[in-house]
Amino acid sequence: METVHSRYAKVLAGERPDDRLPLFEVVWWDQTIRRWESEGLPQGMDEAQTKTYFGLDVDHHLTFGQFGPGAPPWPAHGQPFIRNEAEYEALLPHLYPDPPPFDPAEWGRHQRAQDEGRAIVWFNLNGFFWWPRVLLGIENHLLAFYDQPALMHRINRDQVCYLRRCIGALCAVARPIMMSFWEDLSYNHGPMLSRAMFDEFLAPYYRLIMPELEARGIVPLLDSDGQIEPIIPWFEGVGIRGCGPLERMAGVDVNQIRRNHPAWIMQGGFDKLVMPRGEGAMRAEFERILPAMRAGRFFPSVDHQTPPGVSLANYRIYRRLQDEYAALAVRK
Repeated sequence: METVHSRYAKVLAGERPDDRLPLFEVVWWDQTIRRWESEGLPQGMDEAQTKTYFGLDVDHHLTFGQFGPGAPPWPAHGQPFIRNEAEYEALLPHLYPDPPPFDPAEWGRHQRAQDEGRAIVWFNLNGFFWWPRVLLGIENHLLAFYDQPALMHRINRDQVCYLRRCIGALCAVARPIMMSFWEDLSYNHGPMLSRAMFDEFLAPYYRLIMPELEARGIVPLLDSDGQIEPIIPWFEGVGIRGCGPLERMAGVDVNQIRRNHPAWIMQGGFDKLVMPRGEGAMRAEFERILPAMRAGRFFPSVDHQTPPGVSLANYRIYRRLQDEYAALAVRK
C-alpha cells in the first residue's frame, strides 16, 4: 500500500506510484487564506492542518534563517542591508547563527511522521544568487558582479560554511527526502545573469555543497520564478535535479521541458491564472499538463502560491480535479 512518503520517493526516482501522484502544494498567500476564511474555511489552522483539511499530502519543510539575535530590521523590499565589504564585516556578528535556528525535537517528531508514511520532511536553503541579493539589494547585487566580485565570493564562501552546518544539524535528527534552493534568478524573459557569471560566481559553491546532500541521499531541487528553461542545463551541470514552480505566465512549458530534459524533476506547472475561470478552464489546464504528468518525475501543482483572486469554491474544484488527474496520470 502506498504512503505519502512512498509516492514522493517513487516520483523522485522516476518511478510510478501504484495509485496516484503526490498531492503537493506550496503554502498559500495570507490574503488567500483570509478570503477563504471569510468564505467558510475554518480559522486558525496551521499549514499541516490546512493541507489535511483540503486532502493534500502533508510535507514538513524547514527554511533556515540566516540572521541571529540583534540583526537589523528588514529594509524595504529589494533594498540593501549592506553596500560594501566594510558593512558586511559589521553585519557578520548577526549572520549565520550557530547552532542553526530550529527545534531538533520538533523535527524529530516530523521525522517520525515520515517514518510512518504520513508525511515527508524536506528543507529550503538560500542559494548563491539569492543570498547575496538579500544582503546587497536587487540593483546593487547585479552591479556587484562587476564592481565587487571579491565581496560576492566572500559571501558565498561564508554561505557554504553555514549551509554545511544547517544540513548537518537537521540530518542529525531527520532524514529529509529532498531539499530546494531559493534562487530567483530568472524573470519572464530568461535569466538575470550570463552563463559566464553563473560559472564564476555560483557554480563553484554549488559543487562544494552537493556532496553534503548526495552523501545523505537528499534530492537537490531549485526554486526560481520566471522563465527557467534556458538555465536548466546550467544547474544540471552542478548537480541540481529539478525545479519549480514552472510559471506558465513566463512561458514555461512542462511538456517541452520533459522532451528536452527527460530526467529533470518538475514541481508546479499548473497555470494559477485559469483558476478563477471555473471548472472548464481548470480541466483544460490539467489536460494540457497531463502528458508531462504521465511521463514521470513531476509533482503537478499550482505554479506558485494560489492568489487571492481564487475563491474557496474554485479551489475546491481545483482540488477535486487534481485528485482525478493525479490518479489518471498513473493509470496503465
